[in-house]
Amino acid sequence: MMPDMQQVGEGQSDQEWKKNLAAPAIMIEHVSKWYGQIIGLNDVSMAISGGVTGVLGMNGAGKSTLLKIIVGRLMPSQGQIRLFGTDPFKNPAPYHRLGYVSESEKLYDWMTGLDFVTTFARLHGMTRDEAKERALHVLSFVGLSDVANKEIGKYSKGMRQRVKIAHALVHDPDLIVLDEPLQGCDPLARTTIMNVIRELGAMGKTILVTSHILSEIERITEQIVILHNGRLLALGNLHAIRELLDHIPHRILLRTENPRDLGRAVLPHPAVYGVRFPNPNELIIETNSLSDVHQSLPQIIVDSGVPVTAIENPDDNLQSLLGYLIGGRA
Repeated sequence: MMPDMQQVGEGQSDQEWKKNLAAPAIMIEHVSKWYGQIIGLNDVSMAISGGVTGVLGMNGAGKSTLLKIIVGRLMPSQGQIRLFGTDPFKNPAPYHRLGYVSESEKLYDWMTGLDFVTTFARLHGMTRDEAKERALHVLSFVGLSDVANKEIGKYSKGMRQRVKIAHALVHDPDLIVLDEPLQGCDPLARTTIMNVIRELGAMGKTILVTSHILSEIERITEQIVILHNGRLLALGNLHAIRELLDHIPHRILLRTENPRDLGRAVLPHPAVYGVRFPNPNELIIETNSLSDVHQSLPQIIVDSGVPVTAIENPDDNLQSLLGYLIGGRA
């Protein structure tokens, strides 16, 4: 359900209205936020529009502060934010086009999922029948049709996260902000929520989703924002950022019953500068060209005749990525 043109364009000329139609969903310019002597965000600028963008950062990086500024729960200490071309702190109309799922776990446990979502639909101005129809639709979309009439207090963690997403979608927003939606969920719930997020992005919605787990974001999107100590550390395509880091030292961990035989087979590779054996059944390959080694590794393993039970990249995580981006291992 979209707000009408008169509502969104209130106080704007036709020229301003047309300009805002082409504006990014989110435009942040030199935004900082501090809490006394503590800096939450430090001079962050970015523009985001369409599809799924993952906001990555360790705890305390500024992810939740950024999201709270976007949804209007916090005002920036300095700088400017625009949603769909409009400053929401001067004209709140863009908030009608926004859906928000906070990290908070506080819900009305005595309400059913259907009652909960229907209530929010009514708050968005729908009639009773419209609200129920829309609530049933979004509950089905997030996979909760079978428990729509069950009390939220009896929901699992994954169900609670999904009903929060359903309530944020009930008014059909163009911008959806999700703060750690996968936290604490079991694998099945994670997969379901990831599928929902990907589908929303494919529909042309602008989705902003935070996490401190690199693999989670990578399964949802390649477009990322990385925050560190309140600063914008990187913005762009995750794989492009990794390609830039490809020639920085990496480790590849292999599990095998004959690590030394495999180590002798790997060591002549021109991109391998060392091997280590941390445990009796483990081999660590040290390389300055991760992609070159991975390209050759399957054939090396076949030629060596040494069975390998697992291949892992210990440096392929957010902490290591942050370490590389700031000039040293985290």
